[in-house]
Amino acid sequence: MPRLLKATLMRLVWTLPVLWLVVSVVFLLIHLVPGDPVEQMLGEGARPADIAALRHAYGLDRPLGVQYVRYWNGVLHGDLGQSIRLNDSVTHLVLTRYPYTVELTAAALVFAMLLAIPGGIAAAVRRGRLRDHVIGVVSLLGLSIPAFALGPILIVLVSIKLGWLPVSGAGDWQHLVLPAVTMGSALAAILTRMVRTSMLEELGQDYIRTARAKGLPERVVVYKHALRNAMIPVMTLIGLQFGVLLAGAIVTETIFSSPGIGRLTVSAISNRDYPLLQGCILAIGLTYVLVNLATDVLYMVVNPRIRD
Repeated sequence: MPRLLKATLMRLVWTLPVLWLVVSVVFLLIHLVPGDPVEQMLGEGARPADIAALRHAYGLDRPLGVQYVRYWNGVLHGDLGQSIRLNDSVTHLVLTRYPYTVELTAAALVFAMLLAIPGGIAAAVRRGRLRDHVIGVVSLLGLSIPAFALGPILIVLVSIKLGWLPVSGAGDWQHLVLPAVTMGSALAAILTRMVRTSMLEELGQDYIRTARAKGLPERVVVYKHALRNAMIPVMTLIGLQFGVLLAGAIVTETIFSSPGIGRLTVSAISNRDYPLLQGCILAIGLTYVLVNLATDVLYMVVNPRIRD
């Protein structure tokens, strides 16, 4: 445990520069947008006095260095500014919508893992047989259908034709099923291929042959010895794909009218609400960094060689 704690603290220290870079890039977004953001917020017919007043209200008339320090001070105190269109605190809006996106992303991730891990193991154990080929075709089909096409298909078939699940909104677990399947299908296909490849590599190792020579049951060899080591690269992919799922939530939440941070980001873009857009991107970026930190820690828990 002391060694694990020390390694975790070192990973946390190396994460701090990444957090600084994420916050800095998000701050620069408003200054990299072509044209004057204030004029785009107010429209072409805005009076110069109104433009100057809004620029002063948001501190955009100050030097860039002063704005940067002010933005960092707000981030450290949990103050991300004020939404222009919604007339509410950006922090409050992000914290209100954020749980819906995390819930949807977690549901999509669980759905993908429930399909991918058993499917990848079955394909590896039955390599070159009918089951392996069927799983390969299904995973290829999952990769071929994008979320913006799969979502409407599920809505028409499952919700409108069969009436099994609600079309849109949020609430109980039934509202999560279709968005989670839409987001998790492509990830399930990718993970299935990764699990299969990783399992085939582990099943060919010397320690597996030794375990079989000792007379251990095949179930113990596959699930206790091979699977644990095979999950290391799979965990890497899951950590990386979590950020992809967060980005994919923008499309999925728009299709299913889910009140998450992805839909809030689309609204901020369409309304040119730059403070709100900064807050949404910052929340997604920080989540991605923290998930990768958690993945690194999980490596060390699963595999003592990495911890050592």
